[in-house]
Amino acid sequence: MSTVEMEVFSNAQLIIITILMFIGGEVFTSMVGLHLKRSKIIRTWKSEGKIESVESEPSSSPPHPSHQIELGIVAVPEPGVTRFESRLDVLDSHRPFIKYDAINFLGFVVLGYLLVIQILGTMSVLLYFAFFPSAQNVLKQKGLKTFTFAVFTVVSTFASCGFVPTNENMMVFSKNSGLLWILIPQILFGNTLFPSCLRFLVWVLGKKVKKAEAEYLLKNTKEAGYVHFLPKVHCVFLVGTVMGFILIGFVLFCSMEWDSAALNGLNIYQKIVGVIFQCVNARHTGETIVDLSTIAPAILVFFVIMMYLPPYTSFLPIKRDEESTSESEERKKRRKNRVAENLIFSQLSYLVIFIILICITERKSLKQDPLNFSVLNIIVEVISAYGNVGFTTGYSCDRQLKRDPNCVSKWYGFSGKWSDEGKIILIIVMFFGRLKKFNMNGGRAWKLL
Repeated sequence: MSTVEMEVFSNAQLIIITILMFIGGEVFTSMVGLHLKRSKIIRTWKSEGKIESVESEPSSSPPHPSHQIELGIVAVPEPGVTRFESRLDVLDSHRPFIKYDAINFLGFVVLGYLLVIQILGTMSVLLYFAFFPSAQNVLKQKGLKTFTFAVFTVVSTFASCGFVPTNENMMVFSKNSGLLWILIPQILFGNTLFPSCLRFLVWVLGKKVKKAEAEYLLKNTKEAGYVHFLPKVHCVFLVGTVMGFILIGFVLFCSMEWDSAALNGLNIYQKIVGVIFQCVNARHTGETIVDLSTIAPAILVFFVIMMYLPPYTSFLPIKRDEESTSESEERKKRRKNRVAENLIFSQLSYLVIFIILICITERKSLKQDPLNFSVLNIIVEVISAYGNVGFTTGYSCDRQLKRDPNCVSKWYGFSGKWSDEGKIILIIVMFFGRLKKFNMNGGRAWKLL
């Protein structure tokens, strides 16, 4: 959520923001969690006496569990059988050791995925600017370096931050359809389709290398304990759901805004690409090629719903026996915390409370400037902050009923015009949205009959 114009930042400041976005992205933080989990397994082995000392080993990996097994049990692998295949056969009963190798393998797969996708994206953006002078001229007019812009935009897009070094976000590139096509995969691969792409990558690598580790991960999704590594069926339905939401948004946007001022000046191909880009961003990235304050309220409501939904929302039919089993296991885990959970509201209830509080803090502006400070605009801003999206309707001096002669229109978010109290509440909303996975089951004590 931008409260200042992006072009006020120097090149060095943009680099610092890029680093912060990179290390704060969900893929990077989850990868760090995998490596910490690997260290936790080593500490558990130490406490249980399964290994004497990890520090004495020449490498960072734990000692091969085959050294801990009696010689009579271990069979010599046949020629041509890989070390991992033979280890999986021999150590089938020693699942913690296989789990360590699998988590270690998954950690490096996520790291490779993170680096390769963003490096390819940066190179593609640089090549695009090299072959299309019109896009390069935009950066020259704004005094932006091409390399900094490419790295900043790709990292921001992949990490679902939505920041762009230009004040107008991606509006100045609305006619550069090739650039939009480059960024669309970055949006999907870094957020909604990350679990599906990760599982497919593990499956591909399991065909050639790390067969035992890949087989363990694909067959023991829950035991891996990585929230982004979903079961096969869930990944398939996730892809279908994501594409379905994009299609619905595309049809709705085209039917209501095709000839509107929002897409004015674009040819048919540019409109199609621009609408796809806008609908893909509606989930969790927040980059935009149009002024959201000019589009139909029905589309804004649709965007609000998309921003509210968690990234891995999917239509997933589950058999009753599987559902009952999972519910019984979940109830056992939550018995100790039942009293605390009864006092917790649902996610939607908290958002309603936040919206009410912001309407109270901005009550003066709601009366004096109702077109800018409308309840719908506040809802869009709050849900956008909760979903860590970044969509905003902005603020325009032209929409003031009583024109302030000192008012200057700025290219930053609507929250930039809020009071300090309202901004503090919005900061809380952003933290709450970032940590919402720890409270997704809240509010179950309330029964609506």
